[in-house]
Amino acid sequence: MVQIEVSSSDPLAAAVDLLALPCAEGDASENPLVAAADRALDGAVRQAIVDERFRGKPGQVLTLHTLGRLPAKRLALLGRGAGVMSARELLPLGGRVTRLARALGAKTAGLVVPDRTDATAVTPDLEALAEGAALGLYQFTKYLTGDRATPAAVERITLFVHAGADDARVRAALARAELTARAVSRARDLVNEPAGTLTPSRLASTATEWARAAALEIEVLDREACRKLGMGLYLAVAQGSVEEPRFIHLSWKPTGARRRVVLVGKGVTFDSGGLSLKTNDGMLDMKTDMAGAATVIAATTAAAEERLPIEIHALAACTENMPSGSSYKLGDVLTSMAGKTVEINNTDAEGRLTLADALTFGLRLAPDAIIDLATLTGACMVALGPHIAGVMSNDDALAAELLAASAEAGEDMWRLPLPPRLMDQLKSELADLRNTGERWGGALTAGLFLKEFVGDTPWVHIDIAGPSSADKENAHISKGGTGFAVASLLTFLRRAASATTP
Repeated sequence: MVQIEVSSSDPLAAAVDLLALPCAEGDASENPLVAAADRALDGAVRQAIVDERFRGKPGQVLTLHTLGRLPAKRLALLGRGAGVMSARELLPLGGRVTRLARALGAKTAGLVVPDRTDATAVTPDLEALAEGAALGLYQFTKYLTGDRATPAAVERITLFVHAGADDARVRAALARAELTARAVSRARDLVNEPAGTLTPSRLASTATEWARAAALEIEVLDREACRKLGMGLYLAVAQGSVEEPRFIHLSWKPTGARRRVVLVGKGVTFDSGGLSLKTNDGMLDMKTDMAGAATVIAATTAAAEERLPIEIHALAACTENMPSGSSYKLGDVLTSMAGKTVEINNTDAEGRLTLADALTFGLRLAPDAIIDLATLTGACMVALGPHIAGVMSNDDALAAELLAASAEAGEDMWRLPLPPRLMDQLKSELADLRNTGERWGGALTAGLFLKEFVGDTPWVHIDIAGPSSADKENAHISKGGTGFAVASLLTFLRRAASATTP
């Protein structure tokens, strides 16, 4: 991973391959550092600003060679828009710098941290920039060959601060940023793996390796163990595949923990739709249907590495959803681990079935809060678009905690309702429930279905169908698996641990 350091020295004296100066919208030449660089380059900077019509608008970039007149080989002006940047806006700024550095072949880069009147904001700003910078360099090159397999590496990023910052706080902030970026990258790696490689068994093996390295406890249940527990919904989904299901249970139980949180992630490693078969286009990205499991496994491992004083359990009912002679069928009535019966009217609504049994397993751990994450519905993408996750909950306080954490982490989530009237769509004449409702409100009826399996325990459901993968790179967001919600979960767990620490 790239080395990230902080310096309060003069950035214009830095001997780096690329020096990036964020510029507010307006006349960039009025920026004191830009003006100083312009004097050193005999007016070349100001002339380039005029020629390229650089106005400091968000996303604008202006680069020029310094021709040896500054220690930095290249200068880059980055438009940042108007007003004071929040920490969540600094996250993509860090990613833009490292992507630019890599594209230019720069091994070392410097970035001037936008000035603040509030000195207490320096540390979270540094954390956001460092995290964004590290994530901006993420690439999944495992299956590439030749030059594409070894892209140009950025070795060091220096963040230049105007205001003084406490050294201990800065070190802690950079350590958190590194830990978060590594966890997000791990989740991205899992999501990007082909489904033929990342089977349920392989995912369980990877989780076991991470758990052992981080001193986590792990239990992996096979088909027979799940059958004995009565996981009829989960095992019905699994019965159509030749790949064996694996139920993963990670546990981080530090001494003296005052709060217990259960995280549940959907772990369908490939979703064909089962007998309700998807189209070819609808199936192309279905290796990503285990993004929820990747998220909770990566976040819990990172929390253990950070030694957070909060008890955490991560659960993932991992399986494939495939069509075969042994697949579960439309019209089947299944019995869940909770004892509720479910009539199947769509085998492509399998994620909620696996989650229902995982949630029931989680309730047996007597958690103070339970949070599930799943690439659950296309309806949520229709409602909120590809970049925002939908949040549903039975507890206002817990939902507010989670949304505050996501805002701090720079990940977009929006709370959706759980209207009781829509429960009529889930009524069955043969069973307690059926697994899907009508087309309208599909994300909400999926949430209502899950709500039936959590009782009164404070619970949040996060539908990450949209932001779990991206079709193009953008600043700190990678193409393919994004690792969305890992940072939000880690922020939530850090805040919860801090609130319960004496």
